[in-house]
Amino acid sequence: MGTWGIGHWLIVLLIAVLLFGTKKLGNIGGDVATAIKSFRKGLQDDEHGQGQLKADANAQPTPAASETKRENTP
Repeated sequence: MGTWGIGHWLIVLLIAVLLFGTKKLGNIGGDVATAIKSFRKGLQDDEHGQGQLKADANAQPTPAASETKRENTP
C-alpha cells in the first residue's frame, strides 16, 4: 500500500481528466512550461550580471512629497 504503481497513476490521471477536461489540462501544462522558461531565463540573466541594479553615484535624491519645504505665512 505504500508504493504507487502504474495503475494508481492511471486512475489519478483519469480522475483529473474527468474533473478538468483535456483542454484545461493542456492550458495548465502550457502555463507551467512558460513559467519554467521565464524562471530559467531570469536565472541566466542574473548569472551574467544583467539582472543586477546599479546605483548612479552622481544622482541627486529627490525629496518626498511630505518633505517639501513650506513658507511660513502669518
